[in-house]
Amino acid sequence: MRLPTRPQTSDLPGVAGTARVERRARVLLPRLRPGDIAVLEHPALDRATAQRLVDAQVAAVVNVAPMVSGRYPNLGPEVLLRAGIPMVDGVGPGALAGLDDGRRVRLHAGSVLEDDGADGGRVVASGRALDAATVETELARARRGLATQLETFTHNSAAFLQREQDLLLHGVGVPVPATRIAGRTVVVVADGPEVEAELTLLRPYLREQEPVVVAVGRSADTVRGIGRRPDVVVVDAAVPDGVPTAAALKAARDVVVRTGRGTSGKEVVDSLDRLGVRPLRIETDATAEDAALLLADAGDAAVVIGVGMHATLEEFLDRERSGLASTYLTRLKLGARLVDAAAVPYLYSGRVRPHHLLLVMVAGLVALAAAVGVTPVGQEWADQLSETLQGLLP
Repeated sequence: MRLPTRPQTSDLPGVAGTARVERRARVLLPRLRPGDIAVLEHPALDRATAQRLVDAQVAAVVNVAPMVSGRYPNLGPEVLLRAGIPMVDGVGPGALAGLDDGRRVRLHAGSVLEDDGADGGRVVASGRALDAATVETELARARRGLATQLETFTHNSAAFLQREQDLLLHGVGVPVPATRIAGRTVVVVADGPEVEAELTLLRPYLREQEPVVVAVGRSADTVRGIGRRPDVVVVDAAVPDGVPTAAALKAARDVVVRTGRGTSGKEVVDSLDRLGVRPLRIETDATAEDAALLLADAGDAAVVIGVGMHATLEEFLDRERSGLASTYLTRLKLGARLVDAAAVPYLYSGRVRPHHLLLVMVAGLVALAAAVGVTPVGQEWADQLSETLQGLLP
């Protein structure tokens, strides 16, 4: 979608707004307001982060690092381009110190200027303004270098399997929720860019089949937005701003906190304690999304439907580097039981409803009447009915 034009403080060219400066995206995102200019350091901007910037309705994005690193074809810049959000990258680490948080600035031709209302304005940082042609050229170059990245990925996957073999192969350390999972269909909802659209497609299935719904992070609020209560909520202790609302947490029967190996997740656990929520814990370096899938697998789910997850090779690669190995191995673990949400409408036509039976019955009666009507007995009945109706008329 293309965002509406935002007001500027002068008639000078470019895009003006309030600078929100923070090195880490996960700290910056909750602070953003519509019309702000986001200034962050995020090499190879991924799709999920870019979508959250779009959802925050920022006026522009300034990246200290390159938007496309060249190591793999990340999808974030294309998301910003489609939303009509200007981008400047490569301004250098000095921009974080040189730009005051909360100050009005203006972006023009790759430069970040103080927006003081006067002609020009002092340049406080300079980089490269990205357009569609530049992004496409760099993504094409990155695709040609994927072979090297895949070799590194193979090595990382082997190391991850060695660390997490008890969890992945034997389910050691996976908590047992109060929600019954064995033999049931489980829908795992991740906080991906297409989650709302995919949940809309699944609404008939969710209503008629009543599967177990496992929501990851803020997707619990999205699930409640379509009128469904999540049965299990998985929270990532490493992402405090990804915790759903108190209403979503209290509505769930089980809350599971994922903590990294050797970490306590104290901040998130304490916040849950204050809400009166006593969470289960799973300690793993796998992502929260993958921990939710492993929870369904360990519970012996019949089928697992993934909503808002990474489906293509580019989407798979377009995420945090540490999460690649866990995503790959988790999906191997679930195997044929894992189904993408986009496939469900093609495989499930819905439960037979009373009006369907009524239509079949009416069609059968019409066919029967037509068949009887062409017989001698039927013609006699028709003549008698006609005489009776004529007698009733004045």
